[in-house]
Amino acid sequence: MVTLLLDSTQLEVALSPVERLLSRRSDSVRIDRERIAKVQLTDDAWTWLRGVPSPGTLVSGTIAMGTWRSAGGVDFVIVRRRHPAVVIDLDTDADFQRIVLTTRHGRELARALRFEAEDGPLEVAEIAGMS
Repeated sequence: MVTLLLDSTQLEVALSPVERLLSRRSDSVRIDRERIAKVQLTDDAWTWLRGVPSPGTLVSGTIAMGTWRSAGGVDFVIVRRRHPAVVIDLDTDADFQRIVLTTRHGRELARALRFEAEDGPLEVAEIAGMS
C-alpha cells in the first residue's frame, strides 16, 4: 500500500520501489492541498479508472498502476485487487485531474484534510489519530 504523507501545504503519495517500477514513475506524487477539490471513498476503485495506462501497468482485476490518459484527462492510479480506495479530484491547474488509490486510510485522509497539519510531513493515520 502507498504511504500518504500530509503537511500544511501538500499531500505526498510516497511510492515503494515496486510501485515506482510498476507505475513507471521515478518519484513520489506531490499534490498541493489547495488543488484538492474533493475526496471520495469507494469500495471498488476499478469503476473509477478511465482511459489507458500511459505509462503504467495493468493486470485486469489485480493491479493498475501509473498514469492513465483518457479524453477526460490524466489520472494517477495505484489500485490493488478489490480493496477500499480513495478518489481525489483535483482542480484544473494540477498535473492530474484525479488520483485513485487503494488504501485502508481513506477515512483518515478525508478527516486529516479538514485539519491544519504540522509543518513537517506526517503519515495520514498519525494525523487522524491526533484529531
